[in-house]
Amino acid sequence: MSIRRIDVGPRMSDINIHGNTVYLAGQVGNPGGSVGQQTKDILATIDELLAKAGTDKTKILQAIIWLSDMSTFAEMNAEWDKWVPQGNTPARATGEAKLAAPEYKVEMIITAAI
Repeated sequence: MSIRRIDVGPRMSDINIHGNTVYLAGQVGNPGGSVGQQTKDILATIDELLAKAGTDKTKILQAIIWLSDMSTFAEMNAEWDKWVPQGNTPARATGEAKLAAPEYKVEMIITAAI
């Protein structure tokens, strides 16, 4: 089975499709904003990338969310809960991690079906 890559860069691809599964690279928001604003930015980007791959958020299988500080969990969840399609919520894990740069507060990794 072949792998289709979309928006291929020198270090990583934004989207990889294998069979009927879509893998998105980790997504971050605009640096420096609040956790809520970065979450909104990320969710908008996820919508765009899933559309490029021929799918949408109702087909998300798994979401892995990294926060630079777990004390912002409720702020991130407030935006997530407005965005995630009820009745089609994915499996999800959230943890705390040091992200690539200190101005990033949230990173999301998505796997979806087509």
